[in-house]
Amino acid sequence: MKRIEVIDSHTGGEPTRLVVSGFPDLGTGSMAERKQLLASEHDAWRAACILEPRGNDVLVGALLCEPVDPSACAGVIFFNNTGYLGMCGHGTIGLVVSLAHMGRIGAGVHKIETPVGTVEATLHEDRSVSVRNVPSYRYRQAVELQVPGYGLVQGDIAWGGNWFFLIADHGQRITGDNVEALTAYTYAVQKALEDQGIRGEDGGLIDHIELFAENEQPEGSQPSVASEEEARRELAKKRSLLAVNEHFSPAPNAASSSAAASLRADSRNFVLCPGKAYDRSPCGTGTSAKLACLAAEGKLQPGQIWRQASVIGSLFEGSYQWQGDKVIPTIRGRANISAEATLLLEQDDPFAWGIRP
Repeated sequence: MKRIEVIDSHTGGEPTRLVVSGFPDLGTGSMAERKQLLASEHDAWRAACILEPRGNDVLVGALLCEPVDPSACAGVIFFNNTGYLGMCGHGTIGLVVSLAHMGRIGAGVHKIETPVGTVEATLHEDRSVSVRNVPSYRYRQAVELQVPGYGLVQGDIAWGGNWFFLIADHGQRITGDNVEALTAYTYAVQKALEDQGIRGEDGGLIDHIELFAENEQPEGSQPSVASEEEARRELAKKRSLLAVNEHFSPAPNAASSSAAASLRADSRNFVLCPGKAYDRSPCGTGTSAKLACLAAEGKLQPGQIWRQASVIGSLFEGSYQWQGDKVIPTIRGRANISAEATLLLEQDDPFAWGIRP
């Protein structure tokens, strides 16, 4: 019998499964090299961890690795039901909270190695996490695409750690009760991009589709606040009213709290991820790609806060600073621990290595 030790968390409703131990040894190479080794020689372990009967299409896995740089607190390889991710914003937030839960880190700034580079994550005293993401940028603007069944679609191609096709003018209703239609639309866009050979820079596969509903905030309000410090003070006041300190109590009004969060947002999004699952969170890499587009258009200034709500109403805050012709996004959100578990792979289990299509 084989055992895989995991810690499950969710970030704004989007789950992350941190693999603490049990996977094969991947050596001491870079995270990109270890990701390639995992994919080419040990992919069955990804499937066992993420696919049914132990996982599901929504779950994102995060393999905890020893970092190359001794000043980094961890290395990580992200994966899902179809393969591997270069970076995952919500997963990084979940990773940081899980490491704190394990007692391996405390509040402060921590470096984390990923297959696409090193990111900085700050665990704040209120247990929220800020992730300083990889350089992000808009690659192409107003790309036209013929989508069977939907007609002409126009969107931007941007990098935020993964490749995104971002659509603002789509005619879809971005609400939780419309997920089926949103999934059908974005999947059709994803297939059309692939069929028509539209890709990111250097032929990168565009495997995330992101829809936005702008101006979700009350009429007359402006994109958030002028500075990050002002935003911090504003949110601290609101959170102090909701603080539960060391004692947990059920929150029967969680749905209304989520709705209130979305009312404070500058935008609501729907993100289709690889494998046809949608992101319950506002998507960290997707919000980074959005910030890159806003910066390119001059619609958001460096340091200004952008509040991005997801289709279920959970909230991320984003801001950026310029680095040459790219932006360095910072995404702030919250994660909660949902389980500690040991996954068991019995020798006589016909589905020990996952149920594959």
